[in-house]
Amino acid sequence: MELGIYTFGELTPDPATGATITPAERMADLLEEIELADAVGLDVFGVGEHHRPDFVVSAPGVVLGAAAVRTRRIRLTSAVNVLSSDDPVRVFQQFATVDLLSKGRAEIMAGRGSFIESFPLFGYDLHDYDELFSEKLELLLALRESERVTWSGEHRAPLDDRGVYPRPVQEPLPIWIAVGGTPESAIRAGSLGLPMALGIIGGLPERFAPFAELHRRAAAEAGHDPAEIALSINSHGYVAETSEQAADDAFAPFAQMMNKIGQERGWRPMTRLDFDASRTRRGANFVGSPQDVVEKILFQYEIFRHDRFLLQITVGAMPHDKVMRSIELFGNEVAPVVREEVARREAADRRGATVG
Repeated sequence: MELGIYTFGELTPDPATGATITPAERMADLLEEIELADAVGLDVFGVGEHHRPDFVVSAPGVVLGAAAVRTRRIRLTSAVNVLSSDDPVRVFQQFATVDLLSKGRAEIMAGRGSFIESFPLFGYDLHDYDELFSEKLELLLALRESERVTWSGEHRAPLDDRGVYPRPVQEPLPIWIAVGGTPESAIRAGSLGLPMALGIIGGLPERFAPFAELHRRAAAEAGHDPAEIALSINSHGYVAETSEQAADDAFAPFAQMMNKIGQERGWRPMTRLDFDASRTRRGANFVGSPQDVVEKILFQYEIFRHDRFLLQITVGAMPHDKVMRSIELFGNEVAPVVREEVARREAADRRGATVG
């Protein structure tokens, strides 16, 4: 299993002091976090796109380009690109450039986005929400497939045998589909033979098992081998030396961010009781000691048999030194144990299939 980190570059007040660091400071911290994730042997770092004052990253390709020249082996992905309100040609060019800078470590994670600010910002109508994503994904895949592209749609000027450059190191450049709670999105990813990143930030994990099944079934029905199409689980979390320390460190920043978003969406405020419930084995948040997080990842592995797990540590304004320590613990104490145990279970599965 691949293990990694993702972030939106949160830029919110410290719950204890009320102070907010500058965007330049947050960006410097973010690059240090990516460098550390690389140094401790994590497999992936993802950076998400938002167009709000409480997140510093609106151009993930630019941030990942900076990270590419400061890292050696970690894969660099968006998490996500809001493809519906972007130009697929520019997205492809930006990530082909990241791929060149990183010598073949770039990925695109395309999604429809959980926030809507980018639609009016770039002149798109929310009534076209689904159609925009379908059409632009079609173009992005065509750009990946061929150096010269002829294409037409409803929401972008057509291309008539146009060359798109630069071309990436990887052929093909990996493209993942990010899925929240829409079965149609899981089916689309599977039908296209694309890997799926399933976001689980609330509720019981087993409720999301049908999405993994839909993805694999749609892949098989479209003639793809489901075993060759990866699944990632992306969730909130935080690792500290003890379970109690993790909970005490993470609650205030988590609650601040989730309650701010909840006010916009009509959710009830997160209480400490809610937060502690989310930390249990069947909860959504991976907040705890290294052993807690290992056990929870392996518990979910039995449900999903997923190939990748990404942890969002910076949910709210977590102090940078604590984020760095959490990355160290995740890379040095969680990841090796999970990889070894997943490899053991996969080997046991293969032996069972051979005997059967």
